[in-house]
Amino acid sequence: MPRVQYTDSDVALMARMMRAEAEGEGKLGMLMVGNVIVNRRKANCLDFVGLRTIPQVIFQVQGGNYSFEAVQKGNVFYNRARSVEKRLAKQTLDFWRQHPSKFALWYFNPYAPCPPTWYDQPFSGQFKQHCYYEPQANTCESVYRW
Repeated sequence: MPRVQYTDSDVALMARMMRAEAEGEGKLGMLMVGNVIVNRRKANCLDFVGLRTIPQVIFQVQGGNYSFEAVQKGNVFYNRARSVEKRLAKQTLDFWRQHPSKFALWYFNPYAPCPPTWYDQPFSGQFKQHCYYEPQANTCESVYRW
């Protein structure tokens, strides 16, 4: 049973986002970005209440901007999904979770050392240039469920 229900178009959309956000960090970096997308879909807490589909997560607007920079800037996100990224997207939708993105709801590239918190959320770890952040304890239990 997959972590969340999805369609073929969800796989392609996630594949495009994973590539646009983390292609330079290789397959593992793209998997971590995909895991954050799935975590946000599952969360239903904090900034992610009511997100029930992959497109809702990817096209979420917060503070007048898209949550993911790649959607906002257009760059690689608007290219077709490739088969390698589709396989990675399907992995995250079905089962893949790994530290530091395992329970993360946020990530960013600070172009400097990772700060200990991001909008008051604790640092869970770093992979290459991206810093990952989990929700504070007892604020989003659903992200810790399969």
